[in-house]
Amino acid sequence: MGRYVAHVALLALLANAIVLLQPLSAEALDLRSIEQAAADYRSPNSHLEEMFRAALLDTSRLAQYAPDGTAYIMTGDIPAEWLRDASAQARPYLFFAKDDPDVRSLLRAIISRMVKYLQIDPYANAYTLDYRVWEQKFELDSLAYPTALAWSYWKTTGDASIFTADFSKMLDGVLATMEREQNHPRDSRYTHKELPNDGRGNPTGYTGMIWTGFRPSDDACEYNFLIPSEMFAVVALGDMSEIELNVYHNVMKAREAKALRDEVQRGIQTYGLVLVPKYGYIYAYEVDGLGHAILTDDANIPSLLAAPYFGYTTASDRYYQNTRQFLLSQDNPSFYQGHVARGIGSYHTPDHWVWPLALIVEGMTATTGAEKQDVLGQLLASDPGDHLLHESFNPDNPQQYTRRNFGWPNALFSEFVMTQFEGVAQIPMGDTSDLEFNTE
Repeated sequence: MGRYVAHVALLALLANAIVLLQPLSAEALDLRSIEQAAADYRSPNSHLEEMFRAALLDTSRLAQYAPDGTAYIMTGDIPAEWLRDASAQARPYLFFAKDDPDVRSLLRAIISRMVKYLQIDPYANAYTLDYRVWEQKFELDSLAYPTALAWSYWKTTGDASIFTADFSKMLDGVLATMEREQNHPRDSRYTHKELPNDGRGNPTGYTGMIWTGFRPSDDACEYNFLIPSEMFAVVALGDMSEIELNVYHNVMKAREAKALRDEVQRGIQTYGLVLVPKYGYIYAYEVDGLGHAILTDDANIPSLLAAPYFGYTTASDRYYQNTRQFLLSQDNPSFYQGHVARGIGSYHTPDHWVWPLALIVEGMTATTGAEKQDVLGQLLASDPGDHLLHESFNPDNPQQYTRRNFGWPNALFSEFVMTQFEGVAQIPMGDTSDLEFNTE
């Protein structure tokens, strides 16, 4: 795992330098409902007030309309848009979309741009404002996120205008890519210089799951069936099937998407569960279909910890509970504890540093108010003074952190506060109530 954290400091310096090549728009987008919600938010905790307001407005400061009418969301201090990050950064604005036409217009424009990205190259994970590929790291979640965002937008607003002929072509490309990568050694030509075996990745067996080259952290997989991404693909394929059936009225495509969803689900339940004496059956992070597995998690979402958040399972499911107990313990090699905070980190950043993303997910999947409050306290304590959440921080000294400007955790924090403390109903990413789970 050590190779994943090499050169972190150098990469951070480069990111801070190259952001100057593509400056943000000088002012935030004019979204009255978002601005009003931020201004009206009140809490007895003044620190929480400041952090929530900054978090909720953050996406409007990172987004801009492009000349072609689409909308682009920079990830933060890197001049590119990640399909994953942008979908997550847009998500809190779904809470305001039903009643605010300006927010609906922005979300439609964000989705429209993602449709173009995925038609240019379904293997790319990040793009620039002028549609150049920033990175071509094939990450399965990059195919799932835009579909899930579109489904959530549709279900929230009732607006099906996003489902254009272009969107249909995008779905075709996503489904074809997923099907191709079910048997990567035989059917795929994708390679990347950061992967072993001349760029093709380590050996894998056929599982019915979908091969992926990289994790949501942008780090190379060791074993290329990444269970949390498989889980999210199951959710997105269900979304795709419903869209094909009820919007495009294409029964054949709906069945094709559902069939792939069911194959991936069987693969997860067959290969993804590992017996650990202390915890029982838990979900592995990565497997290869040849008997090897990695037992850990990564803060980036989809993660194992986040499985109920993105709709794959419920927080009360026994296998999830077993997995959660393992993940939030010292037995998990990516769980770190300091004097200020404790939580899951990433092999993408320095050892023993905690990620706010993982803390927020812990809070959003907690089943007790005490745990939610504990997580909130750690998040507030992680503030180095700018009232923003960052990529990772030293849990003994939050003044030490990575990414001075990282939009994703701020967007997720605003969602956390609204849904867990303000009584706002969570917006689902999909419906997996008909899935079959291992019951042994």
